[in-house]
Formats: sequence, structure tokens, C-alpha cells
Amino acid sequence: MKTVQLGKTGLAVSRVGFGGIPIQRLTESEAIKVVQRCLDLGVTFIDTANSYTTSEERIGKAIAGRREQVIIATKSGGKDKQTALEHLELSLQRLNTDHLDLWQFHGVSTFEAYEQILGPGGAMDAAQEALESGKVRHIGITSHSMDVALKAASSDLFETIQFPFNVITNEPADELVPLAKEHNLGFIAMKPFAGGMLDDARLAIKYLLQFDSVVPDPGIERTAEIEEIVDIVNGHWELTPQERQEIEELRAQVDTRFCRRCEYCQPCPQGVRISTIMNLPSFVKRFPRERLFEGWIADAIATGENCIACGECEEKCPYHLPIREMIAENLALYERKYA
Repeated sequence: MKTVQLGKTGLAVSRVGFGGIPIQRLTESEAIKVVQRCLDLGVTFIDTANSYTTSEERIGKAIAGRREQVIIATKSGGKDKQTALEHLELSLQRLNTDHLDLWQFHGVSTFEAYEQILGPGGAMDAAQEALESGKVRHIGITSHSMDVALKAASSDLFETIQFPFNVITNEPADELVPLAKEHNLGFIAMKPFAGGMLDDARLAIKYLLQFDSVVPDPGIERTAEIEEIVDIVNGHWELTPQERQEIEELRAQVDTRFCRRCEYCQPCPQGVRISTIMNLPSFVKRFPRERLFEGWIADAIATGENCIACGECEEKCPYHLPIREMIAENLALYERKYA
């Protein structure tokens, strides 16, 4: 497997990583086999999060005896120091390791959350303490907001940034990817398959491989998926004219019905969690069924009842999505899944 340096971390990681969301859907033995197959194929960058239920624990069991082969990245959604440190200790325990190669602030998509992390008693204080103790080697941040990501990338406070980037959500190519490269920031491309919207690994992976500083981080559920991806990585990356045409056709098909989770539609006057509801089809594909009907997804879906179809969100959406129509469709989908 080819490798690439992950920005200023100096870490040499496999040209594609492993995203730990989908293995929540498997049995433990199946999940372990999937992770171990990735390692066998040369995938060394393993990315998960404290909030991904069983993911960390299963990865910890899969890498037992092979820790030195793996660059472990996980995340904490804690914004304050105490919560972040609690998450850190739990992650170390679950992953069965004494240190994390990369610890990321998870889902920082508002300036309020960004300032909370960096402020007195914030999660950055926890990160600095963890760096000094050796429990964490490098610090990164993840976001779904372009404005927040641009600020983080130019701050020189982080060593990596993780942001949605794929054939459809290709806005990072214009400014964020070059800015990250300018600041020697490792760029991890989350959702290379657009959260399950894309099926063609050839187009999805080859497109991202055109960017030499970007590490695609696909969620893997089956060994066949990573085997196909590794074959693509080990082959020829250059996009053919025919493939470029296919990409343009794909964008034309999907572009008008795809939420980027940029959050420009928020806040909703009625308190509707718009982007979460808009991304329900992706969650259905990626998460275990029980995750849909409890916790933050269920809480967000419940806010859909408050929608009065005022259309204010559509006026603010930079991609001109038919948000009211999509919310209605996804609430109906949720009802069918719940039944």
C-alpha cells in the first residue's frame, strides 16, 4: 500500500484509511475480521470516535498484538476539559492502548463550539495535558462547516483537519484543501462515498487520489469493499476522459438533492434540526437500526414535527435545495423504518 505523510504530524499513513462507523452494524466477530483484513491489505490509518458505540472496542480487539502497525485516530465531542478527558480515558481503555496517535475534536461546526473548545477550561486544555503526558501524540479537528474549517485551518492550532470531501461535496477543492496544504495540515476526507450516496468506488476513490495531500477515510463494512478500494489505490489513479464525463453526469444527477450539512439553513425559528433530518437516508445506510430510534438522531427527528414549512431555510441554503420537500420525505422514511 502506498503511503502519504499526514501533514505536520510527520505520520506516514496508508493512502486510504479505515472509517469506523459501519462496523457498529456487524457482530463483534464480523467487525474484527473486517478490521484485520484492512490491516492485512496494508491499511494503517484507523479512524473512529468515542461516540461510535462499539466501534472503538471492536477495533481495540482487532489490533491486539498489531498495535505497532496502526496509526490510531479517534475523536471526542466534549467541548469542556473534564468531558474531553473522560472521553480520552474511555477511548484508551476501549482501544486497549496507552496512547492515541491522533485525537480530534469531533464535529466542531459552529463558531460557538469552536470558541468553547479553545476557551478557558475547554477541550484544548485537555488536549495540551494529554500531549504532555504522552497519552496523545497529535491533535486534529473535524467539522461540517466550511467557515469554521477555514478558520481552524488557518489558525495553526491543529495538525489535521477532517472534512466532508467527495465527488459531489467537492467544495473543499477550491479553498480548504489548498489552505490546509499551505499550513501543512493533514487533510482527512470524511464521507468519500457521500455518506452512502455514491456506489462507484472507482470514481469516488480515484477522484480523491488526485489530491496528493488528502487521505480518503471510507467507512468499511465488508471485506470486499476494502479489497476493491485497495485494488484501486494500487492501480492507475489518473482519471480517464470517460471517467471525468461520468463524474460530471453523476454530479448533475445528485447535486440538486444532496445536503452538505453546511448548517447555513440554521437556526430554524421553530427549532427543527434540519441537516440531521436531511441526512437521514445516509444514517439509515451507515448506522445500526437501533441507533436511529434513540439518542441524538431520534431527538433531531422529533423536532421535525415543529416544521411549519415557512421556507426560511430554503432562502438561506446556498445550494438551493428543496428542504421542505426533503424533510417531509425523510420524516415519512423514518416512520416506515420505525414501523
